[in-house]
Amino acid sequence: MPTVDTTYVSDHTRWMNEQLEKNPEWVADQKAGRALWWDKKQDVDTSTRNDASKVPQKPYPYDVHFYGE
Repeated sequence: MPTVDTTYVSDHTRWMNEQLEKNPEWVADQKAGRALWWDKKQDVDTSTRNDASKVPQKPYPYDVHFYGE
């Protein structure tokens, strides 16, 4: 069984780590941005309303020759 090299670090990851060392304030900016756009409390009423408003999608909308309805 071949062994896996777990010490590999991609060029991008290495570059990002270097940038974060040079600019430690980026971590706080990243957390603020994530809180602004992603970390939201879930509201059951809004989720229910969003689910109810979904329009059923055809099986394959990009097939121009599909006539099944």
